[in-house]
Amino acid sequence: MADIVNLRHARKQKVRAQKERLAEQNRTLHGRSGAERERDRLAADKSEKFVAGHRREKPGDQSIGPKSARRFSDESDT
Repeated sequence: MADIVNLRHARKQKVRAQKERLAEQNRTLHGRSGAERERDRLAADKSEKFVAGHRREKPGDQSIGPKSARRFSDESDT
């Protein structure tokens, strides 16, 4: 005798297989692996830290100098 097959389960399994094939195609066309994304994120963080470490003035630093001096207009003197 033949095995009894539940058609509802077979239909759902077929749809899942189609979705998996479509997802695989999309991953090859558009996706990057998690390791690639992590590598790129770490490289961006490293370069940002390098640039931040070599800045002349730290963000939020309130030092005295021409950049932080208050600007006075001629109208405020009247």
